[in-house]
Amino acid sequence: MTEPKLLPAGTVTVVCAGDAPPAVFATPGEALAALTGGPAAVHTGDVLIRDDGTPTGPVVRRCRQLRALADEGRILVSARTAADLRDAVPLHDLGVHRLPDLTAPERIFELGGTPGPLRSLDTIPNNLPVQLTGFVGRDAEVADVRRLLAGTRLVTLAGPGGSGKTRLAAQVAGGGEWPDGVWWIELDAVTEVAERVAATLGVPVEPRAGAARSVATELRDRRVLLCLDNCEHVLDGAAEVAVELLRSCPEVAVLTTSREPLGVPGETVWRVPPLAVEEAVALFVERAGAVRPLFALDASSAAAVRSICTRLDGIPLAVELAAAWLGTLTPHQIDAGLDDRFALLTRGPRGAPARQRTLEGSIAWSHDQLDAPDRAVFRRLAVFAGGFTLDAAGGPAVLPALGRLVDKSLVLAEDGRYRLLETLREYAAARLAEAGETAAARDRHLDHFLALAEAAEPELDRDKDAWRARVEPERDNLRAALEWGLAREDPDRGRRLAAAVAWLWNLHGRGHEGLAYLKRAVALRPDDRTVLQARLLTGMGLVADTTAPFDVEAARQGLDLATELGEAGLRARCLSLTALGHLYTDLDAAWDSTFDAEKVAEDAGDGFARDSALTLRGIVQFARDRHDEAEPLLAEAAEGLLRRGDRGLASTVLSVRSGIALAAADLPRARELAEHAVDVAAPLGDFHRVNTTLCRLALVHCAAGDVDAGFRVMEPFRRLVETAGDVFVPGMARVLGELHRRRGEFEAALCWFEREAVAGTYMAAQGLAERGALLRTLGRTEEAAEVLATAVDLTRRWSLPSPLADALDQQGYLAEPEQAAELHHEALSLRVAHGLRLGVLAGLDALTTLLARSGREADAARVLVSASHARAELGFPRRPFEQAGLDALGLSTAEPPMSLDDVVAFVRRTRGSRGRPSNGWASLTPTELQVVKLAAEGCTNPEIGTRLFMSRGTVKTHLAHVYAKLGIANRTELATLAAAHLP
Repeated sequence: MTEPKLLPAGTVTVVCAGDAPPAVFATPGEALAALTGGPAAVHTGDVLIRDDGTPTGPVVRRCRQLRALADEGRILVSARTAADLRDAVPLHDLGVHRLPDLTAPERIFELGGTPGPLRSLDTIPNNLPVQLTGFVGRDAEVADVRRLLAGTRLVTLAGPGGSGKTRLAAQVAGGGEWPDGVWWIELDAVTEVAERVAATLGVPVEPRAGAARSVATELRDRRVLLCLDNCEHVLDGAAEVAVELLRSCPEVAVLTTSREPLGVPGETVWRVPPLAVEEAVALFVERAGAVRPLFALDASSAAAVRSICTRLDGIPLAVELAAAWLGTLTPHQIDAGLDDRFALLTRGPRGAPARQRTLEGSIAWSHDQLDAPDRAVFRRLAVFAGGFTLDAAGGPAVLPALGRLVDKSLVLAEDGRYRLLETLREYAAARLAEAGETAAARDRHLDHFLALAEAAEPELDRDKDAWRARVEPERDNLRAALEWGLAREDPDRGRRLAAAVAWLWNLHGRGHEGLAYLKRAVALRPDDRTVLQARLLTGMGLVADTTAPFDVEAARQGLDLATELGEAGLRARCLSLTALGHLYTDLDAAWDSTFDAEKVAEDAGDGFARDSALTLRGIVQFARDRHDEAEPLLAEAAEGLLRRGDRGLASTVLSVRSGIALAAADLPRARELAEHAVDVAAPLGDFHRVNTTLCRLALVHCAAGDVDAGFRVMEPFRRLVETAGDVFVPGMARVLGELHRRRGEFEAALCWFEREAVAGTYMAAQGLAERGALLRTLGRTEEAAEVLATAVDLTRRWSLPSPLADALDQQGYLAEPEQAAELHHEALSLRVAHGLRLGVLAGLDALTTLLARSGREADAARVLVSASHARAELGFPRRPFEQAGLDALGLSTAEPPMSLDDVVAFVRRTRGSRGRPSNGWASLTPTELQVVKLAAEGCTNPEIGTRLFMSRGTVKTHLAHVYAKLGIANRTELATLAAAHLP
């Protein structure tokens, strides 16, 4: 993300009027002239300006605090602004007042009107401490606690040392409605709480009643807020006072700060959260100004400051201590120094309590008050990463200690899990090392997560959603356990864990990380010929699915080892993974591999491997446009995959089935399946799978003419591509190219289609027809012809009917009418034979243009009207520029539109004379020339049929016609003629 910048705006005057955002003016006079009435406040000082022009910083916040004191209609002016105005306007001196941020009192003036009392803190009795620095952020937290105090009479702000409990409590106290007083009692060095309270309030203590009862008697009829700060070491005494006041004083409220709750009836515990990152950055910038005047965030420092605040967990004390170093270090140096944060953060303001002078001192102060068993539990928690469960921490045996640690705010409890702030975790880790317990604790950690992972494995074959819910929350712990286990002298536990969680890296774009772990695990026992090694190799093949889809070496090695060991389940999966690796580079090999995989999977009872084989077979048939054969295979695979929660492969199946429906011009079905695919993939959060399904949905929108919807679907992906660079998602470039093409943005579309081809794969043929079409549209006909010739060659070689038909059509647009007719009709025949009804619509448009070029306007008009009617019924409008080209032909007819099937039959019947000689080389049709070319290359009749999508009998018929036209009798003679005529 782009880091926000804060740049000095110089000395300006800020106006906070009504509820409007702060406004900045060059001079106080200009500021006052802009005011139309109150309530408002005016203050002058050095202001920082954000990227968006918003003023910020202490001066702006001071102006807001001043505005909070202004009653309706009043305009308050700070002493600084009044000094700048001198006698330019009449001002009323309202005296010295404390603002709600509890900083030192200052003189306030009023512009015009009749002076009256202000609603400042000085109007009520209080002893709230003067704050030497401003209070930054936490507006929502202050409001929340004030609401709690309004509804309940005892609120404890709980949190670890340095979390800002004391400052937050003071801010809350400074803005409440307590007409009889707000009293602050610091309990840092106190042993007798009630006596301190009584002394602070000036209440005489009656010896028989005791201090607590004496205080309650004094406050019984008063509306007072009592603040007890730092109660953790005197919990019993603080609880005694609180209970007495709650029992006897109906209008007294108690606000306490403590590392743990008081534990009395009626107490509401509000745990102080870390600062939000933006608030932490603002705090850093403001505190930095004390040691480095006019410090601001610029392009070089913004990212470093954000990193500092993030790494310090938003703990206010830590942020403030870090900012104090700006007198001698740059933000980048501080950020680098946080690698040893406890050595760095040792400066604190003079006069601060010893426990707050350093971050470590603050944590140590709390830690040292724990008893020995609780300290042991605390330090052992340092081995956890990303939180932990009670079971992981040690189960019921440690629950009492864990509860006490939560109460003391050394551990955070969140939704059934626990965690340590990173700062606390590092402190605990240091104590663990001092105790010489690190290795033992990490061994226990490894054993726990190995047991968890292996116990969860059976769910992979039953319910992957359940497996993910169980394992994914422990991702960080699993990483830590893997690192430790693979580094041990005996790495077998680490290797077992790597094998057990291989599926974890198949998700969320973590493939490279997972492959690294798996490769390490394999390399630790390179000569191992056990089932564990076979599982690791299989895991590598699995993770490579979304990371290195063309790399099948691990799957091959796993297959050899699984075969050697007689492990049918692993063998089935490796066969499927090997087939998957062939998918892009050798469709025939992929097809053949799936049969072995399916049989072995069925014998082993491995549903996932079986459904994977069915899926691959369906995808191969889809690529070759044998949709009637692909659909039942994919439907069967989808049923099992969805039932088991195999979302990754299931979303792919649904996406392919959407493509089948789209090719058949069934728009509702195509949209339904595409949306289902997106929904299935979304919970995975996996870049590859989610975006593959989004590409399909965007393509459906695009084909339906809703380009804006298509771009909206692709927008997050487009931004990511722009950031990440060359990202591979099959079909992504084609979709973006088509979207731009629909908008008439031909150059942009051409760039995307050029990215679609992947050399050495069947995708090398994808997008070539579209590139040729765009080059033709841009007037670059020679380039178009060259690209289209390559397209025809590659699509025939890969046996890809749909892209072949597209390329033939585009060649037809460049050819003379007679040759164009051959090309367009061959394209139409391919589409009809394979049920490519959406492609048929494109073919009819090509034939409309051809008929008009040939002087057959009436036939062209009938075809155009019928095709347009079919498009309207099916929901597939033409691309705007193509519609404009057809409109320019000026065709019209009174004949009613024909059905799609009827218009196809019509153009075939009206094909007319070909104008070609009856014999000799020039008499050969384009199809016959393709047959000759393949025959001359040595292809058999079945091989020619496969390449040209025709039966063996049709090939034989074509060769018979060729022999007759050329006056030859066999392939030998044909090869001689071909050598003389073919390039």
